[in-house]
Amino acid sequence: MSAAPTAADAPPEDIVRTARDLVRSAGRAALSTAAVGDGWPFGSLVATACTQEGEPLLLLSDLAEHSRNIAADPRASLLFAASPGEDALAEARVAVLGRIAPDASAASLRRYLARQPSASGYVDFKDFRLYRMAVERAHLVAGFGRIRWLDRDAVLVPPAPALAESEAGIVDHMNEDHADAIELYATRLLGLPPGPWRMTGIDPEGIDLATDARAARLRFDARIEDAGAARAELVRLVREARRAP
Repeated sequence: MSAAPTAADAPPEDIVRTARDLVRSAGRAALSTAAVGDGWPFGSLVATACTQEGEPLLLLSDLAEHSRNIAADPRASLLFAASPGEDALAEARVAVLGRIAPDASAASLRRYLARQPSASGYVDFKDFRLYRMAVERAHLVAGFGRIRWLDRDAVLVPPAPALAESEAGIVDHMNEDHADAIELYATRLLGLPPGPWRMTGIDPEGIDLATDARAARLRFDARIEDAGAARAELVRLVREARRAP
């Protein structure tokens, strides 16, 4: 593993944001594990979500090759990439390295299903279980002069326990009672096409939005810690959206 960065070589804020936003918004990743028996790299495509802090979540079948590989050696990498344009290699991507283990927490499962609602059709199958990657470091490629290794603290958001406790209620309230505000966030503040946008999560740095076809990330101006701060920021964003052209 690379040495932890000092204050002199800490990554710029735009680098940190790019890496964090890719992990949160991609929704899928290339998973690389070590094949049981011979150790050859084994690649597969997986649907992803993340914890409030930003650690990747995966719902995997015990019958899959990658699950057997993880049981023998939990070290793995996940490659997240921005939606490709005409030149896929010109788009930002980040490889996240860590150890993958089962995660039985209700909060993680709720976050996964909010981001991947189609998984609700098989999440209760006996051979499926939720996993979380304990991030150790990441490698970001985001353009000329924006290629570097990042340590765990650069990839993840520091926890906010009070906000985590309130997250489910905030998300349900916004989706059930303020769908119009969510639509404004997506169309006016992010410049995205209209659609049945929904909020899938809120964390100290922003909110995650999605439709069946795409996902988006809306950042806050400043970090929030609890439900009161979340409400104030969401109201402020609605007002900003209504003033936007």
